[in-house]
Parts: sequence; structure tokens; C-alpha cells
Amino acid sequence: ATRYWGLIPCAGTGTRAGAGQPKQYREVAGQALVLHTLQAFAQVDAIAATLVALAPDDTVLETLASGAPACQVAYCGADSRAGTVANGLAALLAQGVNEMDWVLVHDAARCLITSELIQKLIDTCLQDDVGGLLAQPLPDTLKAGDDDGRVAATLTRADKWLAQTPQMFRIGALRDALMVAGSAVTDESSAMEAVGLRPRLVAGSAQNFKVTFPEDFELAEAVLLARRRKGQA
Repeated sequence: ATRYWGLIPCAGTGTRAGAGQPKQYREVAGQALVLHTLQAFAQVDAIAATLVALAPDDTVLETLASGAPACQVAYCGADSRAGTVANGLAALLAQGVNEMDWVLVHDAARCLITSELIQKLIDTCLQDDVGGLLAQPLPDTLKAGDDDGRVAATLTRADKWLAQTPQMFRIGALRDALMVAGSAVTDESSAMEAVGLRPRLVAGSAQNFKVTFPEDFELAEAVLLARRRKGQA
């Protein structure tokens, strides 16, 4: 039977987030940001296990382990996201995971992901030949800027989507695509596109944003606390 695996690249240093520590370990709504992410994956019955790909010198997740949802850990972080994901896939395959199984790669910093959205992606893509990703139709007017910081053009937003994660592909196919695409790609869909495939777009949620800048932490905390009040978290 086909199985589903989570893969969380978690080797970044979070330089844009400030505060001098990797953003995945900043506290949000009472616990480290990455623990919220792992909690959502742990609540999806279809997922056999979730592997967290850490930097080789990362000791922080161990110290959080008592409060962490069940997960596997591999100290296989690379200089790029693509490299870390490729190493994470290799770690899964090394433990005997089938190349035809699905992997759901998710940003550690998208801590507002819900188990319902993860399940929606699985349900939508499990019969798909390629796989797909959560994404959000672009809600705003899109401008192209010039070198002087002025508007060069207004672009149509009718066909534009903001890529999110998880992104779900067959393990072997994604491994092969990353080998072709190289380390410059910033998401897994781009690697699949580089080998001529067209991943499926699955409508996500505006709340599933990537915590990147200092003000994002306040917004994420507000959402998590609101969910907790409603009994959703």
C-alpha cells in the first residue's frame, strides 16, 4: 500500500526574523514555532511518520523533545533548502521507504498549517500522476518595479498563485527532479516543473503564511491563540 511521509526542512538560520536565533525555535503562543507545525502533521492519520531535517550542529530540537509530537530526526541540513530536502529524501530511502510513496514537504515556519489542509492536499493529489501543492490565488494588484523603485507595469493577477506548502510528490520522482534542477530552486514544485511536469494547484488558506519577518510572529500568535479559544488547537 502507498504510504505518506512528512518532511520538514528545518536547517535555516532565520536571519530575516531577527532575535538572533533560528526562527523555528522562537516561542509562539507558548511553544517553539516548529512544534505547532509538527503538531498539525501528527494529527493526520494518513501520514506514517514525519522526518525533520536539521542542521548537523542543531541541538535545540532535542531539548524540546519532551513536548514535541512524535517525529524522526535526521541531521542532514545543507546550504540550500533544495539540498536539505534532497538529503531528507535520501534519509527516508535509506530506512527502506518506497520510492513510489508520497512525501509532503513543508516549511517549518508555516506554523499555522492545519491537519485539515494537509488532508485536503492528500485527498486531492493521491490519484494525480504528478502531485501538487497548496497555493493561494493572488488577492492583490500585482506591480512590477524598476531599478528606481517605481512602478514599471501592472500585471494581471487572474492566473497568479502564491505557492505554499505542503508540496506533495512521489519520493523517487522528487529526488530525480531535484538532481536535475539543482540547488537554486526555492520549492519542490519548481524542481518538478524543471523536468517538464505540471503540479496541481490546491487552494490553501491565507492563514498558512510563512513566518519570516518580526511582525509575522505577532500575527501567528494571534491566530494560534484565537484557534485555542475556539478549541481548534
